[in-house]
Amino acid sequence: MSGTDSQRRAAVLGSPIAHSLSPVLHRAAYEELGLGDWSYDRFDVDEEALPGFFGQLGPEWAGLSLTMPLKRAVIPLLDEVSETAASVEAVNTVVFTADGRRVGDNTDIPGMVAALRERGIEQVDSAAILGAGATASSALAALARICTGEVVAYVRSAERAAEMREWGERLDVEVRIQDWADAAQALHAPLVIATTPAGTTDALATAIPERPATLFDVLYDPWPTELAARWSAYAGSVVSGLDLLVHQAVLQVEQMTGRTPAPLDAMRKAGEHALAAH
Repeated sequence: MSGTDSQRRAAVLGSPIAHSLSPVLHRAAYEELGLGDWSYDRFDVDEEALPGFFGQLGPEWAGLSLTMPLKRAVIPLLDEVSETAASVEAVNTVVFTADGRRVGDNTDIPGMVAALRERGIEQVDSAAILGAGATASSALAALARICTGEVVAYVRSAERAAEMREWGERLDVEVRIQDWADAAQALHAPLVIATTPAGTTDALATAIPERPATLFDVLYDPWPTELAARWSAYAGSVVSGLDLLVHQAVLQVEQMTGRTPAPLDAMRKAGEHALAAH
């Protein structure tokens, strides 16, 4: 995987990966920044193939974006992991330094904070999380930065409940666990973060309060979700998965290219256009 002296390469890795919008966002950034000799690709790589992929990367490589199932599997292959990534044991960004070191970071967490800040959400006194998967741990880490009080997590199993309590302790966030059967209660919180797969929250759309606050739904395709559409109809504020995707990609572009600020608006427009075409 070598290239010319001037060429710089980056890519997103995961499995499956064909659906990833990362190439659209990063290429839009390169075009806007005038980085004509930069390329950004996607590679279907699973945990077993990851070490071999790393072993064949040449000096033209600037960085990698990582999605499931590689965010934890990559950690043993790195020379350094940021405090943010270590806090949730998940790396979604690898930067190759000039001296050949592999540095891992997590831009999902500050990306969530930035997406909320863009909508005027700097701080909340409580919040609710729907779901308890990998994205929920990133949501907890983001809330550790902006939530001054309790976070209520709505989960389906005792195993997930235990995981969320453990993440709360690690991240120093006060977490209270509620059964998923009571998830409609979550919709009254000042900030609701939905981290569940498509369709999971559809049944909650009829339980939205008359004056909802802010919903952060991490899905972006299909969009809007039933919950997000109804939330908007009730004049509630909605932050989308595309907002998260763009903000975390902005931070990746800045780390990989060294150019700041990355072109947020151009990247978002490219993502919206790709989703509309899809």
